[in-house]
Amino acid sequence: MFFSVVIPTYNRKPILEKCLRAIEHQQLRNGSVVEGYEVVLVDDGSTDGTLEWLESHKSEFPHVRSHAQDHKGPAAARNLGVEQAKGDTIIFIDSDLVVTEHFLQAHADALVQGQQQLGSVSEAAPEEPRFFTYGWVINTCNFENPTSEPYKLTDFSAAYFATGNVAIARKWLEKVGLFDTRFQLYGWEDLELGVRLKQLGLKLIKCPEAVGYHWHPPFALDQIPPMIDREIQRGRMGVLFYEKHPTWEVRMMIQMTWLHRLLWGILSIGGRLNERTMAPFLQWLINQGKSQLALEIARIFLNWYNVQGVYAAYSEMHQKK
Repeated sequence: MFFSVVIPTYNRKPILEKCLRAIEHQQLRNGSVVEGYEVVLVDDGSTDGTLEWLESHKSEFPHVRSHAQDHKGPAAARNLGVEQAKGDTIIFIDSDLVVTEHFLQAHADALVQGQQQLGSVSEAAPEEPRFFTYGWVINTCNFENPTSEPYKLTDFSAAYFATGNVAIARKWLEKVGLFDTRFQLYGWEDLELGVRLKQLGLKLIKCPEAVGYHWHPPFALDQIPPMIDREIQRGRMGVLFYEKHPTWEVRMMIQMTWLHRLLWGILSIGGRLNERTMAPFLQWLINQGKSQLALEIARIFLNWYNVQGVYAAYSEMHQKK
């Protein structure tokens, strides 16, 4: 088993340094099924000197092979990473994820266990068991020591396939056709691929021992405008997701239902609770050292923007037909 860790990045040099160093210092057991690993870094048109920094520090990262492309989005970047990968098993992580030293070994152990469990159930099947492993992602704003963050209830994810921390045989990715590069804005390219993997019959095997710490800066009011923009982008990409897979399950995922419209409409009082009217209260919470609570409250109007973006994009799509 040879791992190719595929990491797309765009203007994240400070946390990328921690991400790459953590992957570089992996501890594999004697006799591990992991024969080796590489890191395939794809720079998606960064303007912060990422590639220049990596070139000047390449002796510190013997496992890293870097590639560059114009800014085309994470779907195209991950596809390039898979195409350039040498491994039979692909691990996707994001460039703001810092993993533990036993991260790769934990995924390897889960892959072996999955092979044994599912193989024993389907011995008569002509093909290998179809599955992938999904590790834990713990959110943190502690830049100096991100791996000190404990697991929290808000870290739970019910996603079937998300590229923050998954390991999967390369052949299954190639069989479903990799990521759809039409997803150039923020959101859904990994979950859409997940729908196709599920249709192929792949099972999700959770791997909580493979832990990654997803860093983001402490919430501040100046982050709100780009966050609103991302929610609108996510709404547009959500409609593309639904156009490809017009099911009730996808409608629920992208929040294109009367229930979501009603819920966030009520909670935001029809959009009256927004980034302007809520700013004083959110700033007070931040000043009290409760930036995470401020962020969770801000999600009320952020979700309202997302739902509005979904329906605006859906209406636009139908007008073009």
